[in-house]
Amino acid sequence: MQKNQVRKAVIPVAGFGTRLFPATKVVKKELFPIIDRDGRAKPVILAIIEEAISAGIAEVGIVVQPDDREIFEDLLKNPPKKELFKKLSPQNQEYSRYLEDLGSKITFLLQEEQLGYGHAVFCAKDWVQDEPFLLMLGDHVYASDIQKSCASQLLDVYEQVNQSVVSLTTTPAEILHTAGCVTGVWQELNSILEVTQLYEKPTIEYAQQHLHVEGMAENEFLCIFGLYLLSPKIFDFLAEHINQNLRERGEFQLTSSLDRLRQEEGITGYVVKGKCFDTGLPDTYRQTMIDFRNF
Repeated sequence: MQKNQVRKAVIPVAGFGTRLFPATKVVKKELFPIIDRDGRAKPVILAIIEEAISAGIAEVGIVVQPDDREIFEDLLKNPPKKELFKKLSPQNQEYSRYLEDLGSKITFLLQEEQLGYGHAVFCAKDWVQDEPFLLMLGDHVYASDIQKSCASQLLDVYEQVNQSVVSLTTTPAEILHTAGCVTGVWQELNSILEVTQLYEKPTIEYAQQHLHVEGMAENEFLCIFGLYLLSPKIFDFLAEHINQNLRERGEFQLTSSLDRLRQEEGITGYVVKGKCFDTGLPDTYRQTMIDFRNF
């Protein structure tokens, strides 16, 4: 894989948010509010975009349903009406201008049919073109343990290894069924891993037999943290699955294409120095509201 500067991030937000129904019948889950460390109430999607920008990303592509484009544009492209703007505090007026600048870096990409996460990623193909890109989940926010943001850490590892990188976190066995899991061989202990297998939502029994990583506790595993730095080659495998109608659980998924990418180009895993906050389930969203500001 030829090394290129990573300029673009992709955030798919075209799902239905069924796990947060009926709230998501009226508000997209990516627009649910969280409180950041400055005490500012903001929609989840904004915190994700800011994470990308913190890593030096210049352009962000947001994959949306056609019917949802207007509401995201209203947040990221349209300033508030004059009468509302005048009522904002000076700090919020400044933040409103910042939002307009941020909006200039946003492109909306349409997913006409909701055919799975892998399909949503594929909808960014023409916009990404032949560049590596940062892929971010639309319902996870991040807080770093160190000065560099979580996304910045991932880009740094890409610069070192010159191949696709998946972010990892240590996960207890009892929640493996909710996550993508990997195994591999440590290149730097508890930090950088040569990935040898990716597996979506394994059972505990499968993980114990096939996915345990040397040196880790018996009931701890490495799961996806929510950030990916991917070669554009991923689109070839996604296209193949879509063209051949190769679905998993009725949809086109990402993980099987990631494993194809691993076989052809190699994938590095990186254990992020930070915490990932999930906003996609009622209980995890509630906990994120409590924890995110104070982390």
